[in-house]
Amino acid sequence: MDGDAEFRAFIKVWCSAFAYLTYCYVVSFKIPQGKLRLVSLLPIFYIFTILPANLTTVSLGGMTAFFLSWLANFKLFLFSFGQGPLSLNPSISFSQFISIACLPIKIKYTQNPSPQNNKKPTSPHIEKPATNNKLSTKGPKSNLNYAVKVLVIGLLCVIYEHKQYLHSKFMLAYYCCFMYLGLELVLAIVAALAKRFVGLEFEPQFNEPYLATSLQDFWGRRWNLMVSNILKPTVYDLVKQVSMKMLGNKLATSLAVFSTFVASGLIHEMIYYYLLRETPTWEVTCFFILHGILVVLEILVKKAMKDRWRLHPVVSWAYTVFILMATGNWLFFPQLLRANTDVRISMELLTLLDFCKDLARSIGIFSF
Repeated sequence: MDGDAEFRAFIKVWCSAFAYLTYCYVVSFKIPQGKLRLVSLLPIFYIFTILPANLTTVSLGGMTAFFLSWLANFKLFLFSFGQGPLSLNPSISFSQFISIACLPIKIKYTQNPSPQNNKKPTSPHIEKPATNNKLSTKGPKSNLNYAVKVLVIGLLCVIYEHKQYLHSKFMLAYYCCFMYLGLELVLAIVAALAKRFVGLEFEPQFNEPYLATSLQDFWGRRWNLMVSNILKPTVYDLVKQVSMKMLGNKLATSLAVFSTFVASGLIHEMIYYYLLRETPTWEVTCFFILHGILVVLEILVKKAMKDRWRLHPVVSWAYTVFILMATGNWLFFPQLLRANTDVRISMELLTLLDFCKDLARSIGIFSF
């Protein structure tokens, strides 16, 4: 891998993305929301879908595909119809528009402390989330929480050097932990940088997913909350609204939940392509279809049983972990491991360290 060429391509891709988002900010605000604004953004959807193809590394290519091809496109789709985070503030600044459009962040809502106005947000353009919204988190995590996770991921890096001596089942648990911790720390860094340069407060993207007591709890309230909040208005609400009159509330809800998982699987398949550059095997799509079916069954069983019978939290936690591990080993991780993605990431990290060292030396030379 030519590290210098990849970093140059990465900079070009994101400079292009900022230029196209400038078009969205300047031009689309002059076009009324609706079909006309959607048509004006169609070229951007296409461009953001193919831009990650200019990158060949797992880390930079995968991150760019997630930020642009998924998050930015979905947010711009909502923006076309005056919905979503880009439409909450009619006087949104350019830097805020860019940050919210292409970064995995969600603005923290602030509440007026006045007792008389405690049902309204302090800013008129930002809506207050419902107090019973289960997708909300309890607030920013402590520095100790992140420090512990940094230590754990450091320990995992040491363990990886001895992976040839470890059982494959242990390595599966290893990859699950590494993926979660890596994603959380990367997204936390991105949110911290956005806070520093844009001046906005952001909610964490994960809510301790290892404590989930059901698949519904894991996918809806703990894992990658930004994605959950984007898929809900773009897929879940749309499917439910269209099918409600034909199927009724119960079946429409089940279809909406299942459709959301299918959409997530297809988008993951696209990101897998950018990561691996191999013909899709559709394993990851099957993984999400299976989990969509299981979540629908969970919802139906909970509604049928109501408060008459409930699993002990420890039992439901063990069930959830078992299902995630078993299906992940069966459908989610195999394609990544067959392509030696873990080895590629290790090599990319070493290249990144060398690049940082060279940059530090260059700065040291120019400082004299």
